[in-house]
Amino acid sequence: MFVLAHLSDPHLAPLPQPRWSELMGKRATGYVNWRRTRSLIHRSDVLARVVSDLKASAPDHIAVTGDLVNVSLANEYAPARAWLESLGPAQDVTLVPGNHDVYVRGVHRHSQSHWGDYMRGDAGGEPDFPFLRRRGPLALIGLSSAVPTAPLMATGRLGSTQVDKLAELLELCRREGRFRVVLVHHPPQSRPRGHFKRLIDGARFRAALLRHGAELVLHGHDHVHSVTYLEGPQRRIPVIGVPSASLVPRAEHGPAGYHLYHITGSAAAWRCQLAIRALSGTGETVSEINRIVLY
Repeated sequence: MFVLAHLSDPHLAPLPQPRWSELMGKRATGYVNWRRTRSLIHRSDVLARVVSDLKASAPDHIAVTGDLVNVSLANEYAPARAWLESLGPAQDVTLVPGNHDVYVRGVHRHSQSHWGDYMRGDAGGEPDFPFLRRRGPLALIGLSSAVPTAPLMATGRLGSTQVDKLAELLELCRREGRFRVVLVHHPPQSRPRGHFKRLIDGARFRAALLRHGAELVLHGHDHVHSVTYLEGPQRRIPVIGVPSASLVPRAEHGPAGYHLYHITGSAAAWRCQLAIRALSGTGETVSEINRIVLY
């Protein structure tokens, strides 16, 4: 059995004190939003409880689907690197970026320089997307939907080059008989009232999955537990969203948590169970709240 853990959107606190010169354009609205709302609902003590429970579960590998930082201040990236290292070495932790990690133009180099080890494929070299990591029976394929956007927008985009390379990797790993896990921050399907948060070229992404298949698609961004399906060439593909790992319980989102995937079998007959672990109503403990047989 191979156990894969998935968490997302920690929105690490506290936010470093910005310089006035950094609060231009979109960062200004993001900073106000952090002070008024996000700093109250994304808490480091909650994240610590979730991570402690995850590490006690001793998964074989950990996937993180972005939004480590909040408004992409230069001083946010080094603490986020330290947090990644607290999860485990880059060999055992795979990261893809979220929209808050590339909040404004010109910060792409910060995530690459600080987090590159966690976003590098087996072939080595500079981090590039999509990348491929083979771990046990799994093929972890990391995509970046993170692009800078206008204020009040949180859309993502993959681009045709990335989707074309994704198709090649999916086909390669199918021939190798691997359990293909696609990691992306934005969910591939459109959401009701989600126009300003959508994956703009989601249709192109879904078309690649329809043609080449995958065993799992894991994402964050929405801050909720979700289980949906996309059509694949032989069977439906589970698309699983996980809540923010630092979020206090709220009516519209629910509590912080993470997912565990228990994977057995082979290409002819994979078996996968999803265990959903979440913060209790009191906020003191993390426990399993549901278990779903995906196939």
